[in-house]
Amino acid sequence: MDFAFDEVQTLFQNAARDFATREVAPIVEEAEKKDDVPMELFTKLGELGYLCPGYPEEYGGGDLGKIGECILYEELGKISSGICSGIMVNGGLATKMVADHGTEEQKQKYLAAACRGEKIAAFGLTEANAGSDAAAIETKAVKDGDSYVINGSKFFITNGQICSFVTIAAVTDKSKGSKGISTIVVDADTPGFTRTKMEKLGNHASATSEMYFDDCRVPVENLVGEEGQGFKYMLQSLTGARISHSARSIGLAQVALQATIDYANERVQFGKPIGKNQDIAFRLARISTEIEAARWLLYRVAWLYDQGEDCRKEAAMTKLKSSEVAVRMAEEAMRIHAGAGYLAESVIQRYYRDAILYPITEGTSEIQQLIISRELGL
Repeated sequence: MDFAFDEVQTLFQNAARDFATREVAPIVEEAEKKDDVPMELFTKLGELGYLCPGYPEEYGGGDLGKIGECILYEELGKISSGICSGIMVNGGLATKMVADHGTEEQKQKYLAAACRGEKIAAFGLTEANAGSDAAAIETKAVKDGDSYVINGSKFFITNGQICSFVTIAAVTDKSKGSKGISTIVVDADTPGFTRTKMEKLGNHASATSEMYFDDCRVPVENLVGEEGQGFKYMLQSLTGARISHSARSIGLAQVALQATIDYANERVQFGKPIGKNQDIAFRLARISTEIEAARWLLYRVAWLYDQGEDCRKEAAMTKLKSSEVAVRMAEEAMRIHAGAGYLAESVIQRYYRDAILYPITEGTSEIQQLIISRELGL
């Protein structure tokens, strides 16, 4: 495929870049210091129709598909990994199952509201004893008349502290294993639902929490799709989420590379800029090639996704490649900046702290390799 954005995609890329530069960049440092999320960004993006670019226009999306999502996340990833994280979950994992399998009433109540920035969504899968082994979740939803009564907890939930609703995975029939897992929407004001903030090494402008469900009663109409199909729905949603995740990783890698090139041209040692030393020049030449290759892979996989192709293998590939190249670039940036990069006021240390999350979340690098090897028939 000869790759190039079409006119609409190019216009959206320019608009997303302008928004990220004008609206996000000036408030990032304060958000990082306060360990807080600039809530107004959800509203602003929603009003512009940028918040959920992959969803249909009838629900407030941009109708730009996965490529449109990746364009937005790449630009936001250049400015703030944490802010991008919350917007990415709202426009993907947390709402995708409602978009694909929800009733029209659910789409209007949750999806459309999330697209407009009127509600913020979270996705509740991970638990203390269920991370890579997602089928091992223990949160239970027992049907009682016209309600489900939910008990359990969720860990490491992005948007957990700020969400209006959370789409969770819960066991509705323990005897059926992964086929006894269902997907249910829980409104944040439901009695029995509580949350506590989780402190993190990086991505400080993202609200992460542990969630608790104590006899939390929700109506049966909050079931998304069919009972017992939730695990399948989640796997489908994770394929798209891994592509989106890759865009954020590549955005960070690009900006870390440019910051390091600038520093290598400015920093003089032994009478010349350090970038004139072949060791540093060649290291940056190699990593820039890796970033470019990862970006081409990303947009090819996003294109495949938009064509409706089965791209589980390719999604795992792009997630594996992009997350690990982002970490390598952040490490190179730290080494080349040396002490200057280690200072608290340096953006380089933030890139480093943020990037090391990437091979962990949305499935570890080991899980991606497991998916790829299975798809290869091994």
